Amino acid sequence: MWRREVRGRERGRGAAGEVFRRPLRTMVPYLFARIPVLSVRPVSGGVKGAVRAISWWAVRDNAPMRISARADYAVRAALQLAAAQDAGPLKAEAIAEGQGISHKFLEGILGDMRKGGLVQSQRGGNGGYWLARPAESISVADVIRCVDGPLVSVRGERPPDLSYTGPAESLLTLWIALRAGVREVLGVSLAEVAAAQLPAGIVALADDPESWTNP
Repeated sequence: MWRREVRGRERGRGAAGEVFRRPLRTMVPYLFARIPVLSVRPVSGGVKGAVRAISWWAVRDNAPMRISARADYAVRAALQLAAAQDAGPLKAEAIAEGQGISHKFLEGILGDMRKGGLVQSQRGGNGGYWLARPAESISVADVIRCVDGPLVSVRGERPPDLSYTGPAESLLTLWIALRAGVREVLGVSLAEVAAAQLPAGIVALADDPESWTNP
């Protein structure tokens, strides 16, 4: 299997070094699962610039932003379906086994994905699940929205619905920029992730040892 090794710093490598030796297509869910809190600084530079704008920051009175277990499992299930797109329907049991996910939990997630129009299903011996659209036209963001709702919210509200005054007035611009950055990163398609053909900006970010450190 094709693998990509991301080398850590000479110091502080520890057990995390084991995580670096993974198939590239498994790195994206892991990378975003490690982002507990997000903030934005004004930068430029396309995808890489947008990604670097997402920095670690403690936001008082706001719960950390995380990729939930449901979202992680949904993305992994979608990738399993993307990889088998030309092979016909996949049973939920096969998806669960392939990704090490609880079958019972996965059934509920697949049900939500079916209601959201991302997958279709058929009962019977030759039945199973398959993507409702080509993997090239479904993004990781689409899957996360389907099972968890908006990618970024502040106090349960979407950024455009907020307003600030005084010295906090420009904070709205930061939240909008944050959402734009997250959208750009998670806009990668299932086909790209399943084929380990991530955009150069995302690969460059993962190649940076700083991305693997926990402040």
